Amino acid sequence: MIGAVVSGGGAVAVFGLARSGLAAARALATGGADVRAWDDDPARRAAAAAAGVPLADLYAADWGEIDALVLSPGVPLRFPEPHAVVRLAHARGAEILGDVELFARARLPARVVAITGTNGKSTTTALVLALLRACGFEAVLGANFGEPVLALPTLEADGVYVLELSSYQIALTTSLAADVAVLLNLSPDHLARHGGMAGYIAAKKRLFEMQPGDRAAIIGVDDADSRAMFAQLAADGRDVTPISGRAAVDGGIYVELGVLYDSRDGAPRAIVDLAAARLRGEHNHQNAAAAFAAATALGCDEARAAEALLAFPGLAHRMEAVAEIGGVQFINDSKATNVDAAGRALGSFDNIYWIAGGRPKEQGIAALAHLFPRIRHAFLIGEAEDAFADALAGQVAVTRAGTLPRAVSLAFATARDSGVADPVVLLSPACASFDQFTDFEARGDAFRDFARLLEAAR
Repeated sequence: MIGAVVSGGGAVAVFGLARSGLAAARALATGGADVRAWDDDPARRAAAAAAGVPLADLYAADWGEIDALVLSPGVPLRFPEPHAVVRLAHARGAEILGDVELFARARLPARVVAITGTNGKSTTTALVLALLRACGFEAVLGANFGEPVLALPTLEADGVYVLELSSYQIALTTSLAADVAVLLNLSPDHLARHGGMAGYIAAKKRLFEMQPGDRAAIIGVDDADSRAMFAQLAADGRDVTPISGRAAVDGGIYVELGVLYDSRDGAPRAIVDLAAARLRGEHNHQNAAAAFAAATALGCDEARAAEALLAFPGLAHRMEAVAEIGGVQFINDSKATNVDAAGRALGSFDNIYWIAGGRPKEQGIAALAHLFPRIRHAFLIGEAEDAFADALAGQVAVTRAGTLPRAVSLAFATARDSGVADPVVLLSPACASFDQFTDFEARGDAFRDFARLLEAAR
């Protein structure tokens, strides 16, 4: 029972009652734990109470009675400084863990595929699920994408949990022995929460450090930091499969000139031409290689896996084609909340009318300079408007649009009247959404709605 794996006789505190925290509190209570849950948001506390979750103000609690703190991954554990509730737990000597660690300690019989990386996690997680189901496996996905991990159904030994894991979740996990662990890529992200890039990389590496050495490790080698992690694990004697979306790799899975190859057994074998797939771009080729490697590591039939790759429709807000009006394509890539993700989208098209901006992250957009020639015009929104305009000055035509509706309208009119071949209005913001939207999904939904209103008006 979930409660039994953390309770040493005292209470278990749960702090943070969004979806994962609420699921953890319910699972703990069902398992017999003495649960004391809290959230700084009164609305979340009210929703938890309505769901039957026992509440207790953890700032005023008797921490001498509490043995463990189950912490929401969104709450700072160490950087930029520990949350006040974390400090209380430390002072008590209480164990601090997350919902994924509770899942790991339950020792369920089904196998686990765990997927992490800076970009592409959700698409790859959904791809692995699709491939496994095409091969007849009972499989479910969850954790950082989909249902909270403790809300997933119990699977038998022949089932597979496909888990997307963020760096925050891994940092709260100590014993997840994944049957297949996947790292897609590494680029600067969430640096304040990890004390810098080294801390961020170390959090991702923990996924492999928790694995027994004989289990499948799959690592992308299309960026320097991931290549270094691959080399280090290989030097330590681990059997690691490299993957690439752009070039041949010995002993791995890769895409070259649009064709997926498998060289795990020596000479490369062509598996499938991804030109017929709905997923486009080098980054999606890496996702496809990772998914194929993970699914076949669990015994998925190669031919069925290849068919499933071609049939996969893609996910909303990730290079999602939402409309085409008079030859102008509208692509919703609202999930591109950092520069690396936006660069992947920009590298997939020519004649781009780029909608970018929002709440900027640390690194700016200077790293995208080599892609500026693909951009015909940039339409900037949100808090990053001025900084992005300065970075693009003299290289790309810029309009400070301010808001997304105005950017969509102006981008469409400019693209329509441009006379260039195959113009693309691309929302790939390279920023968080929180200055104008609740999340990237709301921003992407708004873009899709605006594009379809333009379509309906023709």
